[in-house]
Amino acid sequence: MIYAGGFAATAAMKENARVSQRLDSMAQDQNNLIWLDMEMTGLNPETDRIIEVAMIATDSQLNVLGQSPVLVIHQPDSVLDAMDDWNKNTHGKSGLIAKVKASTLIAAEAEATLLAFMAEYVPARTTPMCGNTIHQDRRFMVRWMPQLEEYFHYRNLDVSTLKELCKRWRPEVARGVVKRGKHEALADIEESIEELKYYREHFLKV
Repeated sequence: MIYAGGFAATAAMKENARVSQRLDSMAQDQNNLIWLDMEMTGLNPETDRIIEVAMIATDSQLNVLGQSPVLVIHQPDSVLDAMDDWNKNTHGKSGLIAKVKASTLIAAEAEATLLAFMAEYVPARTTPMCGNTIHQDRRFMVRWMPQLEEYFHYRNLDVSTLKELCKRWRPEVARGVVKRGKHEALADIEESIEELKYYREHFLKV
């Protein structure tokens, strides 16, 4: 559960600041990319919450360097009960709702773990935030994990941009993309990376 003024959240946020300062001096590669996906209880960062998040680090050629733990963030029943039918059905079928109820992790603790993961691979403010429709994840990050958002560059690397261009310019190529749509953080990141590799080969032809 997230307690905005609680001791656990305050302590974790202070630790995040210390981690961020310490990590800036570590040796990393500014050309590496950090991929992210979040599952949320809805679309509004002011009223909805993050319930699952994961990251994958790749090099500039999309070779996987490492992946973070899949972090499931506890939320109270009042938050879960307020989800719409689509979210209840999707996250119920995947087992995520049960995992959220069982978790004791709060957002600030997850943020600290992800900051440490990023710092293994990239200096602060060098990697764009990579994923699919990633601006939505950034909106939630600004609200619930602001120090993590600040560690990213302000730019996004959004695979959905290429998707939309490919649909319009090369629809026959776009039809070759098959989405599994599992709505699980790690699986969705892996799918985004594979999708970008597909566009690189068949659309951009790099």
